[in-house]
Amino acid sequence: MIKSILVVCMSIALLGSAAFALAGEADVLNVVMSESMDGSFNLHVTVKHADTGWDHYANWWRVTTEDGKELGRRVLAHPHVGEQPFTRGLSGLKVPEGVIVVIVEAHDKVHEYGGKTVRVDTAKDRGEGFRVILQKKK
Repeated sequence: MIKSILVVCMSIALLGSAAFALAGEADVLNVVMSESMDGSFNLHVTVKHADTGWDHYANWWRVTTEDGKELGRRVLAHPHVGEQPFTRGLSGLKVPEGVIVVIVEAHDKVHEYGGKTVRVDTAKDRGEGFRVILQKKK
């Protein structure tokens, strides 16, 4: 009897952890970077992740340089179980002079990083997964 209960409990635990893993990594699908008058950028980033609840959800996305220096982070305060994919913004991102390419990547509570990223080349107005809107220089 106790052995049967243990087998059932172990099976439930394994199934639960398998469901956790099935949610996969958080993917960045699209990035729109708009330059502000002060030279900073406003971003709108679309993320997709099979959020399952508070224990496994995409909990932030960030912008880094190609060498990994973090320039900004948008914390996602709650799971988006019924809202996939979703888009969230970040204002006032300062991109250092001389940095042309930034990487946008999403993070989830279980897998951390590792999903699809978007490489944004700010010297171009668009590319695979991104659009850049620059202020016209007078």
